[in-house]
Order: sequence, then C-alpha cells, then structure tokens
Amino acid sequence: MSRPAGDGGAGRGALVLIGFMGAGKTSAARAVATELGAPAIDADAELERELGMPVADYFERHGEPAFREHEERVVGELLERAPGGVIALGGGALQSERVRTALRRHTAVLLEVDVETAWRRAAGSRRPLARDRVRFAELHAERAALYASCADAFVLPGGRDGVLRALPAVRELGRAPAGTRLVWARSASGEYPAFIGAGLLEAGFWPAQLGSCGRFVVTDEHVGPLYGGRAGATLGTLALPAGEEHKTLASAESVLRALAAAGVTRGDLVVALGGGVVGDLAGFCAATYQRGMPIVHLPTTLVAQVDSAYGGKTGVDLPEGKNLVGAYHQPAAVLTDPTALETLPAEELAAGYAEVLKTGLIAGGGLWERVRAGATGVEPDVIVACARTKLAIVAEDERDGGRRQALNLGHTVAHAIEAVTGYRRYRHGEAVGLGLLAALRLSDRERLRDEARDLLTAHGLPVRLDADVDAAAVVAATTHDKKRVAAGPTPFTLVERPGDVRTGCVVEPDALAAAVRELTA
Repeated sequence: MSRPAGDGGAGRGALVLIGFMGAGKTSAARAVATELGAPAIDADAELERELGMPVADYFERHGEPAFREHEERVVGELLERAPGGVIALGGGALQSERVRTALRRHTAVLLEVDVETAWRRAAGSRRPLARDRVRFAELHAERAALYASCADAFVLPGGRDGVLRALPAVRELGRAPAGTRLVWARSASGEYPAFIGAGLLEAGFWPAQLGSCGRFVVTDEHVGPLYGGRAGATLGTLALPAGEEHKTLASAESVLRALAAAGVTRGDLVVALGGGVVGDLAGFCAATYQRGMPIVHLPTTLVAQVDSAYGGKTGVDLPEGKNLVGAYHQPAAVLTDPTALETLPAEELAAGYAEVLKTGLIAGGGLWERVRAGATGVEPDVIVACARTKLAIVAEDERDGGRRQALNLGHTVAHAIEAVTGYRRYRHGEAVGLGLLAALRLSDRERLRDEARDLLTAHGLPVRLDADVDAAAVVAATTHDKKRVAAGPTPFTLVERPGDVRTGCVVEPDALAAAVRELTA
C-alpha cells in the first residue's frame, strides 16, 4: 500500500539508500519511492546535472579530488534540505564528514553486496573506480566499516524485491527507541526483521507486522521475574528451570503440553524470552507444535544476542550428544535489547564473549580488530556486527550444506566437552572457548591460538579442562557430532587466518587426540 510522500519510510526525514557500487541502490530507490508514493532522487544524477557531464568524464578530466569536492557540496545540500522521499547515494559520498552529519536526520538503509557480485555488475561499465579488480576489492573492504557506522538498517542481498519486503520493518524504526537498528534477515525458507536497540524491552516494542496474535511466553526461572512482564503474554507463561542440563525432551514435552493446555493455535506466537537454552527449546517446540507455528525471540544473554537467536536452528540435547534432536525453524522476528545484559552475572557475560571471539575469527576485518582490541561484545555495534556476520552466512546456506559450517568453529570439541561432563560442568561459552583453542591448534595457527588464549584469559574464561575430564572420552564424543554424515569422519572447521575459515576439514585422529590432551595439560 502506498504511503504519503515525505515521511522517509520511517517517520523521520528521507529514506536514504547507501552502499557500495553495484548494490542496486538506484533501482531500489525507484521501487521504494513508487511503493511509498514519494519522489526518488539519485544523487549521482543530481551531480551530473550540476557538472554538466557524466561522472566518468569529470573524473577523467579533473580527477577524483575535484569530483569529491563537488559531490560533498551537492549531496550535502541535498540531504540538508530534503524533507522526505527516497534518495540513492553514490558509493563514495559517505567519505565526506558533511554528508555523514547531514545523513543523521534521515533513515539510512545499507544495501549489502559482496565484492564478487559488485564487480560482476560494475566491471565493464564507465564507473571510474571499477576498472582495476584488485583496487575495487580494496575499496570494498575499506568502505565496509564506514557504511556500517552510518546505517540504521541493513538489508542482505536480495535485489529490489528484497528491499521492498524489508520496507515495513524499516518503517518500524520510527516507533522504536532511539538508536535501534534493523538487520533484515533472509534465508531459503523465509525472511524476518532483527531489531537491535537499547530499551526495546522497557518500551514494550512490538513490530506491527506481527499483528495482534496471542502470545505464549517461554522463559526460565531467572529471566521470568526480571522481564516476563514486558513480553506481552496473552495466552500464558511457562518458566523452566535454568541451565543446559534442562534442554531435554522432557522439558520439550512440558512446553508442548503447556501450549496445548492454553489452547494455543498456529495463528498465535511463541515468545522465547531468555538465553540460548530457552531459545533452542522454545524454537524446537514452535517448529513441532501443530506441525509448526511462529516464534519471536527476545534474547537476554550475550550468547543469544550475538549468535543463537538468529538463523533458525532449534533443538534439545540427548545424553549421547548436544542438539541431536532439532529442526530448522526461522523466527518471525528477533528483538534484541542490549540493556538486558546489565542483569547478567559476570560469568555469563564471559561465557557469551567466547561466541563474540568465534564470530570475530570468522568475520575478520573490522570485527576481528574490535575484538582483539578489547571489545567485550556488550557494545551494541558489536552485537549488530555479530548478527550481520551470522545472518549473511545463513542467507547463503540455511541448512549446513556448506558455508554455514563455518559457524561451527570450535563447536565440535565444545559439544563433546559438554556431553562428557553432563552439560553441568561448563557453560556453553566456556566450552566453546576451549573448543576454539583446540580448533586453532588443529589449524596449526600457534600465534593466533596464543592470542585467543590471552583474550579468553582476560575475560575470565577457562583455557584448560579440569584435571578429571577424560580427554579420550571427549575425543570419542566428537564422533556423535550432528555434522557427521554416514560413516565418514566428523568434519571440522579450521582457521587459515581471521576472515578465512575452512569447512569440511578432515582431522587425523592422533592430531585431534593431541589437541584435546593439550587442554588437559
């Protein structure tokens, strides 16, 4: 349905599309403007009118510095005076401080594009900065952090139609607490908004596109008393015992029977309020109750906010192994409030940090630099970066057929440790930290392993297994990993360097045994 012109799509200023060359900003701006009944403005077209010639010609005659000077003035004035509408900016416009300052009164939507796709679209055109493949890739990497710092919303690659599908969620930012950011998640089985912002729980923020469905809240005995009243339960609440040891089929039966007793239907919503255990368990029950119903995640732990709430993996544990029973079930939405982390015990925050470290190793680039420089993971921009990293991978591979296995870095040994110790000895993040050290040893990356060990130690996480943990049993438990196929070996994810992880790696039994024994030394 068309919207009145001038509302910017989110209740403030214009809706401004930003991103690298080849992201599709111009065509998306036209489509969004048509949907909103608003004017569409292409900043590069405005520049060409001002210059009296194509951008490429001006570049060749006068050079990039002269072009950037004109761009700063024209785009700065455009953003400073625009009352609304939809604006597409050139890929380099945000290098200007004036432009970045003027952008703050608008809603900036970053259209994500990988470097290969961008090059395929831009190469052979008259774009002056799309002639050298190596320099093109360098620019893509250099500008990534700049785009991210300016964006209010992130839309994963999905073409013009993907932007249109995200538009209702983008418009919701006008109702959300100040500073809230949106990551529009995409997978083979569905799309959904992930809102990340301080104060979402306190404000009772609820996306309008979820409607007025009934809500049944699943939480735990610790989180329920703190935030249960803010989850908007209309059909009932079930508070489970806290802890990984309770992520069982018996607990799932308790949830499923509570849903049935409350008369919950597939037209209602399950709301998972808590950490990774609650999210995995409630998600599994939502995937199976009446053959599937929607779930909304309200993650309250660092592990959940940076990792487990996104991507649609659900499951429960068996004594034989972690998450051996489960389903893929993408959420209807994720509402992440970083202020909930203020009530977490220090040891729980530390455990969540292990997932931040893992994600930094996978992402490389700016996120890895933030992590190694001391970021703890509670910073909202780090939470956003972790969510973006995971969701970009899930968009390519929802069901662990390839690239998504990168997210299992450190988890094969971690899950084995948890199973051998009965899910009671180590928090999940503590086990992941130990698993990362084993994976880096298997990767033969000694300096990187030493750096990871120092970071884990600085955050109060264990870097050695307790002396009574049976290393041989841990090695044996890796054969029960859910990633193992048929009679083949369990595949491992290893690290070449931050930002370059390899999946499906075969590890020699003796090397695995040595890496685990090293943890008990």
